[in-house]
Amino acid sequence: MNTVRTFMLLAALTALFMGIGYLIGGAGGAAIALVVAAGMNLFAYWNSDKIVLRMYKAQRVDETSAPNYYRIVQRLAQNAGIPMPATYIVDSPQPNAFATGRNPEHAAVAATSGLIEMLTPEELAGVMAHELAHIKNRDTLTMTVTATIAGAISMLANFALFFGGNRNAPGGFIGVLALAILAPMAAALVQMAISRTREYSADRGGAEISGNPLWLASALERIDATARRTRNAQAEGNPATAHMFIVNPLNGEGRDNLFSTHPATGNRVAELRKLAQGMAAGRTRG
Repeated sequence: MNTVRTFMLLAALTALFMGIGYLIGGAGGAAIALVVAAGMNLFAYWNSDKIVLRMYKAQRVDETSAPNYYRIVQRLAQNAGIPMPATYIVDSPQPNAFATGRNPEHAAVAATSGLIEMLTPEELAGVMAHELAHIKNRDTLTMTVTATIAGAISMLANFALFFGGNRNAPGGFIGVLALAILAPMAAALVQMAISRTREYSADRGGAEISGNPLWLASALERIDATARRTRNAQAEGNPATAHMFIVNPLNGEGRDNLFSTHPATGNRVAELRKLAQGMAAGRTRG
């Protein structure tokens, strides 16, 4: 269901792009803008892991420098059936984690020092299993495609604001400018909805990789409570990366509203507890 919803949201982004492209510059202008935006995002896709890890001053670790953390990731990667990702620690008191990389063969996971210090081994395994699920599901690719289309929409919107677009389009000059202002906002909302959808999928996938949904449920509750009152300086300086983390590093949300990059933690925990009950019932029947 989450996969179907993701494709529907991507289709909505594509339709929005095609609509604004037609109204502003016709088919030719839309095609040129898409090519330029695709080139920009292709560069980001191939280099996103290096850019993000450098941005957060992440330090790579191994079995010698961080044995417990490294072995947890190693065991979970084996469970997930994916190559061992490069493993990093970010020096930050805020408990959080993220995954990056263009595919399972070129992936990295990072946990903050605050996360490793605060969580039990079981809770840490729940969190890192969630990040490995993102890698296994190729969510980085999904979000890159989303960014490509949204970036193209923003480029067309900027063109309309500076040059006025196609005055013969339906609604005339005013209509084009109104669409130029509203379209990027709509694209951002769809991006956020896709991000929330992928979080639910990674929660479920992570629970299957770790074997116990309650480990992640417990970790999410503890992370969310602490992250709300602990500032993440790097994330505050780079808010565009907020969607990468397991919980929003910028602020807490009381519900799944339109402007949230993450589902509300309470909703995620409830889903994980339902999953745990279902797994327990399946073992009982078995």
